[in-house]
Amino acid sequence: MNEADGTTGGRPAGQGPAGARERRVSTGGVELCVVELGERDRPTVVLVHGYPDSKEVWSGVAERLADRFHVVLYDVRGHGRSTAPVPLRGGFTLEKLTDDFLAVADAVSPDRPVHLVGHDWGSVQGWEFVTTARTEGRIASFTSMSGPSLDHFGHWIRERLSRPTPRRAAQLLGQGAKSWYVYLLHTPLLPELAWRGPLGKRWPEILRRVEQVPAGSYPTSSLPSDAAHGAWLYRDNVRARMRRPRPDAYAHAPVQLITPTGDAFLSERLYDGLERWAPDLVRRTLPAKHWMPRTRPDQLAAWIAEFAAAREEPAARAPGPGLRAPGRYADRFAGRLVLVTGAASGIGRATAYAFAEAGARVVCVDRDAEGAARTAEMARLVGAAGAWGECADVADEAAMEKLAAKTAAEYGVVDVLVNNAGIGLSGPFLDTTAEDWRKVLDVNLWGVIHGCRIFGRQMAERGQGGHIVNTASAAAYLPSKSLPAYSTSKAAVLMLSQCLRAELAPQSIGVSAVCPGIVNTNITSTSRFTGVDGAEEKRRQERAARLYRLRNFPPEKVADAILRAVVHNEAVTPVTPESKGALWLSRFAPGVLRRLARLEPRL
Repeated sequence: MNEADGTTGGRPAGQGPAGARERRVSTGGVELCVVELGERDRPTVVLVHGYPDSKEVWSGVAERLADRFHVVLYDVRGHGRSTAPVPLRGGFTLEKLTDDFLAVADAVSPDRPVHLVGHDWGSVQGWEFVTTARTEGRIASFTSMSGPSLDHFGHWIRERLSRPTPRRAAQLLGQGAKSWYVYLLHTPLLPELAWRGPLGKRWPEILRRVEQVPAGSYPTSSLPSDAAHGAWLYRDNVRARMRRPRPDAYAHAPVQLITPTGDAFLSERLYDGLERWAPDLVRRTLPAKHWMPRTRPDQLAAWIAEFAAAREEPAARAPGPGLRAPGRYADRFAGRLVLVTGAASGIGRATAYAFAEAGARVVCVDRDAEGAARTAEMARLVGAAGAWGECADVADEAAMEKLAAKTAAEYGVVDVLVNNAGIGLSGPFLDTTAEDWRKVLDVNLWGVIHGCRIFGRQMAERGQGGHIVNTASAAAYLPSKSLPAYSTSKAAVLMLSQCLRAELAPQSIGVSAVCPGIVNTNITSTSRFTGVDGAEEKRRQERAARLYRLRNFPPEKVADAILRAVVHNEAVTPVTPESKGALWLSRFAPGVLRRLARLEPRL
């Protein structure tokens, strides 16, 4: 292996991230173009690209990591500014790609193991690197995304063929359909002609339309030749490993698996049983499509940095809450930023705790500053990667604008927004004053509008998706003569959520309306009752609170439903049995609900 240092301190047009230093590494008859960022005395992170990419696919991630790590990117042989082997056939085997990785690792970090990160075919290569004996001791950790081990894949197929069940057959057929492009890449000459012809010209536009990949320095002008050369990655490796997968393909370093939920090429089921091959495994799930390095560089950089730092710092070697959060959805929410309004008590507090248990970073917002701070403190104890209390009145547009600016500056753009703050109001329409209407609409409706508009705009401008949850109510579709103002405000929230869901879907922002029924929270004791004196209002508050306690449906179940709504991108989520029943009646027997609405409530 021979190495030549480059002299560039900037970057030529369209070549890699800003501030990059370029060098050439010679190995196995090819010259690899290697780019470095950050100080060389820091831990080294090596980013390996996939097909039909070049190292520029990592630009956004690399720039975010460079302030903490020595970041290395290289063009795989035959791609970008690296040279191609001659002949091409047999020049892209995993064995030769492993030689290339070792040559790069020895050049950039001769005395310390590196943290390996791979996407797509870079991840396929990474699995080879981290499971072969000759790289043991050279890899400190491996982060895999959108690319399985060919050996693991081969065993996965064999297990389903040897012990078939309807579910396993469906999994095989599903992945077989997703792998259509693999068959085409094995055909002679056709891929080369397509990539050097119309497909190569149209590929950037296809990525922008289908994957929402932003324009920039990727893909580079070398794309047609990169893709034509890269077809040999499939031809040299796939069939051979599918036929004879290695029985000893066990990872000798900790592995972080990041799985996009919208991957058009790989099924999530492909990683079932991965713990067998990677005993020290951390799973993450990201609502994104295949090209995550381009569409979600912020989240990937945060997870890569966290995983690598935990292996570098002795005090952090035991997995912390961000790595092994105890919650059910830790693979989905760990490290993500969640903002919950009305977080000082009830459903808001339970929701903040649920996200905290899943390892999220949580911003707890409420008019009650002390209550928000207490929720944040407890959220840190139960597993949050970070938690902060913020005081704001959701009905105050200026206060919400200030909150959004502070949140973005100090914690980042919110990934999940839960508009939960609300107040109760009961009493006949004719006894409800204009001021009563203004108060309930200001909080229950305008508070939701402010949150959706201000934080939703930040999500849209970031261009990397997100999710908004609006807490409506069964009262949104359950008419009641005693709740005209409250029901109207919640019905408006439900319709607003449906409209926003349609508008924001093209930007990968989900919107869910969660509709609890009778839940044991303190909203009953703080609800106002119109048309009665103070003593009667207090009596009714106490009676309503007593009835809700007897019902005893806990807010934690609503919090679980909120997390489930985000994970499954549900449009409307009724929670309690009465909420589910009322929703069914509203759709199939609305006349029954209208007759029930005439009944006199006993309060």
